[in-house]
Amino acid sequence: MHPQADPYPAGDPADPAASQRGIPAGTEPAGTQPVAQPPAAPPAQPPAAPVPEQRSAASPGTSPTVAEGARSATQRAPDREPLVVLRGASRDFGDGVGVFGLDVQVPAGTILGIVGPSGSGKTTTIRMITGALDPTDGEVRVLGEDPRRFRRMTRERIGYMPQQFTLYPDLTADENVDFVASLFGMLVRRRRRRVREVLELVQLWEARGRRAGQLSGGMQRRLELACALVHEPALLLLDEPTAGIDPILRQTIWDELARLKAEGRTLLVTTQYVTEAESCDAVALIAGGRLIALGPPEQLRRSAAGGDVIEGETEAPFDPEVLIGKEGIRAARSTGLRRFRVVTDDAGTTTPVLDDLVAAEGGSLTTAREVRLTFDEVFAELVERSARERGEAVSGDAAPATSDAA
Repeated sequence: MHPQADPYPAGDPADPAASQRGIPAGTEPAGTQPVAQPPAAPPAQPPAAPVPEQRSAASPGTSPTVAEGARSATQRAPDREPLVVLRGASRDFGDGVGVFGLDVQVPAGTILGIVGPSGSGKTTTIRMITGALDPTDGEVRVLGEDPRRFRRMTRERIGYMPQQFTLYPDLTADENVDFVASLFGMLVRRRRRRVREVLELVQLWEARGRRAGQLSGGMQRRLELACALVHEPALLLLDEPTAGIDPILRQTIWDELARLKAEGRTLLVTTQYVTEAESCDAVALIAGGRLIALGPPEQLRRSAAGGDVIEGETEAPFDPEVLIGKEGIRAARSTGLRRFRVVTDDAGTTTPVLDDLVAAEGGSLTTAREVRLTFDEVFAELVERSARERGEAVSGDAAPATSDAA
């Protein structure tokens, strides 16, 4: 049995964990009982954080994909006020480094995924939302307030999981979670229940007695996630929560995030894993510090492909370009000696007649099926398209992780 850790005595201004988790220094939530101070804290991290926005109309210089995504989000949730709003938000570090002109809205009760490669600006965006970084241009609003002037009650509605490990290495896993819970004023009985619930969720209950500093990197990430979830915040900001976590546990975590959304909570999740975009209501694709696309996953897939995609195979070599312009077919290309893909307005209309179209051109179709682009393909196409529009070359590292190795 491990002792339950409690917050610093009231009025202690040196509580770095309170600062990191969004509790103002020098205040102690009601209902907690101060005990001996925990061990020395690790380096202070940015305070608790929030999320990004979309405009109902495109601003000058905004790509059609981003503008369409903004309109779609507004149409899908007309009755939901955005909890997080970025209007033309930029943070310029000089020499082209930073994030530029972000226009994003996050309606209540939704999951926004920010997907991009390492160094694309995901964490910088979150730090602007938390108030840890001031925007050099534009506006950021979170829960109706300027992040740099959050009230204490506003901070308590936010859960934040930073990218770096910031917990107490000399406290055990359950002591760390219990300590964070106590900072948010959770009473002992509820605290103990939630500590067990979140540790079981991230599969750390059996390791609850181990010191945080002795846990593996993946286990430390899971412990950080447990601390972000323990007080059941209304707005949850997770900076790469599944980095270094095995695929099975990753799915368990996403199942929990879906449950939180079903309860009406709002989530912002950054990730390098493009496949995780499928689990989000809307996806913001970031590359080179710029928002290149924003919208629901299926909308981005259609935007990248230009429509529905049908894959066909013929008995002999066949040139599919002769099909362009027929039955809504916009584009066609060969993918093998006898295989081809066509892009059409509506796969449901084109697929039944594709056999006749091929036969009319002297070919013989053996199979035809609608295919969905993988999100790897979607991201690559949208990044390349954005680069072409800006007259830039596409960097080889401008792609997020597509496997378990981030």
